[in-house]
Amino acid sequence: MGRSKKNKTENKRLKFNSLMKIIAGVDEVGRGSLIGPVYAAAVILNKSVNSKILKDSKTLTKKKRETLFKYIKKNSIWATGKASVKEIDKINILQASLLAMKRAIKKLKKKPSQVLIDGNKIPVLKNYNLRAIIKGDRKIPSISAASIIAKVTRDKFIKTLAKKNKGYQWDQNFGYGTKQHLRAIKKLGVNKNHRKTFSPISKLTKHNI
Repeated sequence: MGRSKKNKTENKRLKFNSLMKIIAGVDEVGRGSLIGPVYAAAVILNKSVNSKILKDSKTLTKKKRETLFKYIKKNSIWATGKASVKEIDKINILQASLLAMKRAIKKLKKKPSQVLIDGNKIPVLKNYNLRAIIKGDRKIPSISAASIIAKVTRDKFIKTLAKKNKGYQWDQNFGYGTKQHLRAIKKLGVNKNHRKTFSPISKLTKHNI
């Protein structure tokens, strides 16, 4: 009887722990862009969230992303982090992406018991249970939510840069190496928002800073 009672108590404890587990999803955006900061988001979804509607931000239309952005913000604990152009050029884009993730995780108002990160790398962060999940933005709702928060947040920032830096069409290409953007760089030169260590920026000698 004693052993049976002990097993029941253990099962209840495990069930309680699984229910109480606070999981955060983390993703970044902007690694391949030639301009601006890299952004990351960390999201702890409320239990009531309809996880079926959450998808990888890259598979969604702009309108759908913005609708879900508002929905996630209302139904989660979330935070964003970023690493600047200077940091990207100093420590490289991978390390800058991990730094942005670290900043987003640490800004969460509630500490998660587990952090699920899209990809195959995790930031160095003491006293956190971190796990990398390849293609996590397609598999884990909280990571999908993080991809949406990060994407919409960065896009909004890049649009403000576009208004201040006419001619590069950043409101359309968001700093990625499109033909349109590359033509503008050749015409207008490289400015302070460009990542100087990125090709073809690193190969250009004309710096309009």
